[in-house]
Amino acid sequence: MSPHTLLIRLAGPLQSWGTLSRFAARRDTHNRPAKSAVIGMCAAALGLERDQELGELAAVRYGVRADHPGTPTRDYHLVGAGRFPIRPRDVLTDHRRAAALAPTMADAEGDTFGHHTLDDWYGAPKYIATDPESGALVSKQLARNGLVTERWYLADAAFVAALQHEDAGLLRTVATALEHPARLLWLGRKSCPPSGTLTGPLHRHATIHEAFSATALLDADGLTPEPRPWAWIEAHPSTPGAAPVQDQPVSFDADTPVHSTRWEIRTRITIDDNPTEWKALIR
Repeated sequence: MSPHTLLIRLAGPLQSWGTLSRFAARRDTHNRPAKSAVIGMCAAALGLERDQELGELAAVRYGVRADHPGTPTRDYHLVGAGRFPIRPRDVLTDHRRAAALAPTMADAEGDTFGHHTLDDWYGAPKYIATDPESGALVSKQLARNGLVTERWYLADAAFVAALQHEDAGLLRTVATALEHPARLLWLGRKSCPPSGTLTGPLHRHATIHEAFSATALLDADGLTPEPRPWAWIEAHPSTPGAAPVQDQPVSFDADTPVHSTRWEIRTRITIDDNPTEWKALIR
């Protein structure tokens, strides 16, 4: 059977495709969308649970074309520590907080919530445990030190991802789900929503390389695209120049995600003289 290829438009103000730093102080971004990230986005659009089998979705051949590689951007990020105004839920969920706040609340007039804080008491509960005296759920850690993190993004980037499979019906199902997703979708991180349409053309009887060549480059706010952009295309390990990549998704289980090795080649893409334009697709 001949292959078919679905193209996916990945463009937005910011993207972040971390591959190495899970819950680390320094959160990196790859220079291009990883296969695990794009397959995860498709799985979310389809409404799959994290512990569900990925099946043929993970078996698709993957490629990505960098029309606009973007600019690496560093975000100085500080989380935790500090004090926050007491909310009604804070009093209801921890009786110790209510007792500590009682003297201040007794002297206040009118609406007191949103105007009072407690020294050495972090606003959000952390490490919830059962209080041995009351049996209520309380926070084991009242005060928290600030955590400085360094987060990297790609600014003004635009990529075209490709999924190749012999089952055109599977690709059409994915395309429909990306336009009517069961869950919210983002470009690698929740702070990076995509702009515009995700689903691109479905090239029937075409490989990834052929689909890339037959589709015009993406515009990105007036930026000039690469005349012959780089593309990374999944390949057999014996292919000359193929390099290993540790981003083949096996399971997206929240506690024990599993990835294996796949292989890819890097190549330049020459766009055809009369390519499929994006203007008719993006809305």
